[in-house]
Amino acid sequence: MIESFSGEYRFLSNFYPVEVVLDGVTYPTVENAYQAAKTLDLEKRKDFLSVEPGFAKRLGQRLELRPDWNDVKLDIMKRLNEQKYMRPDLRENLCDTYPQDLVEGNTWGDTFWGVCGGKGSNHLGQILMTIRMQLLIDDLRGTVNDPVHSGKS
Repeated sequence: MIESFSGEYRFLSNFYPVEVVLDGVTYPTVENAYQAAKTLDLEKRKDFLSVEPGFAKRLGQRLELRPDWNDVKLDIMKRLNEQKYMRPDLRENLCDTYPQDLVEGNTWGDTFWGVCGGKGSNHLGQILMTIRMQLLIDDLRGTVNDPVHSGKS
């Protein structure tokens, strides 16, 4: 089991620097884009473009949340992470974690996205494992459908 998105597994963190696009705007990390998505005010979203992800998280905690936030936040997190793992090196790194469980263990009390003190829903870990499985299935299908590897000509 991978119990922390740090060290060798830092690439699993939403703070990891990789550009993602939200509503046509490019953000420097998943965290920045996710926090910006909490508001529908495009002017306020600009505040998340050039700050460190930790600061983006703090800014996001002060936003008035969009009315549908609880209905869309899991899907937004999944879509942003799907983009992140389209990058070939990150895709390979994520796939290489198979079959380990991915647990966003933390000490800051996040029991929604992760696990703290043995308690939590680990939604981020669940999303990453779902993306990983889809990538592995896609890779397998690519090999199976490849006549060179399937024995068909």
